[in-house]
Amino acid sequence: MSNELRERLEIGISQMNAINGILLDPDMQVVNDFLDVVAKYGTPEEINAKAEEAGKLDNLLKKVEQSKPEFLKDLDWLTEQRDAQRFISVADYRTKILGDKAQTMTFKDDFAVTLELSALQYFPWVVLAAKNAIEQQQLMPGRFIRVRKMKEQENDGDLPAVIAAMKIMGCSWVETLDTKGTDGSNIHLGGPATITGYFGGVGQPNRHALKWVDEFLYYYTNYGVRQVLNINPGTVFLGYLLHRLGVNNEFKISVFMGNDNPYAAFWTLIGAKLFAREDGTSPLIGFNWSNSVNNETMEITAQFRKDLGFEDVVRFEHHITETYKSIVLQPYDRVDELVELADHVANISAKHEGGAPEIDSQREHPSDILDYFREKQEVIGSGDWEHLALNYLDKFDATNRTAEALTKNGLSFIAAQNLHAAEKITTPEIT
Repeated sequence: MSNELRERLEIGISQMNAINGILLDPDMQVVNDFLDVVAKYGTPEEINAKAEEAGKLDNLLKKVEQSKPEFLKDLDWLTEQRDAQRFISVADYRTKILGDKAQTMTFKDDFAVTLELSALQYFPWVVLAAKNAIEQQQLMPGRFIRVRKMKEQENDGDLPAVIAAMKIMGCSWVETLDTKGTDGSNIHLGGPATITGYFGGVGQPNRHALKWVDEFLYYYTNYGVRQVLNINPGTVFLGYLLHRLGVNNEFKISVFMGNDNPYAAFWTLIGAKLFAREDGTSPLIGFNWSNSVNNETMEITAQFRKDLGFEDVVRFEHHITETYKSIVLQPYDRVDELVELADHVANISAKHEGGAPEIDSQREHPSDILDYFREKQEVIGSGDWEHLALNYLDKFDATNRTAEALTKNGLSFIAAQNLHAAEKITTPEIT
């Protein structure tokens, strides 16, 4: 009976033809409106060429010079530290944690966990963490999530400086576009008094999905920003279509999408497969699970992720720590669960949104997800700048705590790839 029932699930050619009929109908407004937005920026080939040029390090440094020249000194310093190999190597780090035992252990490099930190709001924090990493022989994360307002950071020079730093360090990063639920897109919602209204949708109604595409293409062609956060089924779908056209966009799905079971993941990955290019590539490169998922959900999803050909493409982004305030009940700390999972589920990133709870809880200003949405000048004016910088360093320390736990269990990690050489090196004296 089960096999008979299973066969009823097969998708027929007629259903596929119906979808193609809509996509290829020249009178279909839902597709035409999308294509009109793309056409503003040129052909996909022209769009990619503009992005490639804009994202070159030399051109980014020119933008820094124009908008925030004082940041050039910090970028030069970061480059000098990288070239002088002042950051600890992976081999030396393992010896630091394990002693001589590290020389005889075999680490599971095929299941290396990406060390991820969120959110990197301001460029000076890159330098702050890098100095700590050198002085304390810590690891710079391999991946950063950013949630700062795009126009604000473009205007004050942070945007090109951070992108340049990512390229210098060999890190991946994600930007959060301004076209999101907190941008006033839903005119009927405001602050806490209408918070339950957001339960019906994060807030990209009506034409805001097209505005999201427009905003992405602006930053893609002007700064080479390729990876952005995606929070809505409509913009996820448009991200698939954009890539299908030939634009080399990438996105990660946010925790705010609420993917909390294998069937939600299955639906998302079916869409990725359906609209993948002929070579199998997809713009979906990160899948941020809801905080409520357990290891079994990720194990089940890993099975069909692999069968769909996405094991090396779609990273499971899993919160290990969260901001102490405004998002989850505390203490929230999932290092031990990660260790249990990371020896058999590939392509995971360990996301650190807060410090270790026992540290974060004792701060005068514990980390707070609502701080992401504050104006920079308001943060400075309120006297909270140093508090937020300390919160960031707590997240940095939490990331290193996870790296230590992985190492002690014979597991691997991915840190900033241009900073932390794989092999043992002789670290020059710090000057």
